[in-house]
Amino acid sequence: MAKLTFTQFLTLDGVYQAPGGPNEDPRNGFDLGGWSVPYGDEDFGRFMNEVFERPSAFLLGRRTYEIFAGYWPKHDDPADPVASKLNSLPKYVASTTLEQADWAGTTIIGRDDLAKEVTELKERADGEVQMHGSGGLARSLLAHDLIDTLHLLVFPVVLGKGIRLFADGAEPTAFRHTEARTTGAGVAIHTYELAGRPEYGSYVTE
Repeated sequence: MAKLTFTQFLTLDGVYQAPGGPNEDPRNGFDLGGWSVPYGDEDFGRFMNEVFERPSAFLLGRRTYEIFAGYWPKHDDPADPVASKLNSLPKYVASTTLEQADWAGTTIIGRDDLAKEVTELKERADGEVQMHGSGGLARSLLAHDLIDTLHLLVFPVVLGKGIRLFADGAEPTAFRHTEARTTGAGVAIHTYELAGRPEYGSYVTE
């Protein structure tokens, strides 16, 4: 059975929208795209290369899939761990509207019961199925406890607007913090493992 991991770039106020460029995701009039780019130093690149050494397959939301599919097939450098894995490994895109997926090795899922299909994907796959970006898809899967590991890269910037990963109505969930590092540019990289439901208490004693 495969482990499902999720790597996401976040601002300090929890925004994940359009980290890579101004035109990446302008939904709702968002005009602050590209906020992660100034922090892309060697430490950041080293971490991302480590992540891309491990996947056996990828699971992406439609928006992230289309961004990746528009770039990576044109940059197929075997020496690049990101390009080589994305172009060669199986890719699953979750969408109810995508009619076809031309990127080699892509399968469309999620037309019927997304949680059931992702569960079945994890059961029949081995190793590590990776999600990158795809915040909307991640929220759906977190509600069903289907993501095993979170890699949250928190950038030292506050935007004050944009789509947030953990919005109101998120399923109460506990995680176990397992690893942390900070890049030279100040990106805090935290890894969390799914731990079930939160426990509650009180600092007030009788």
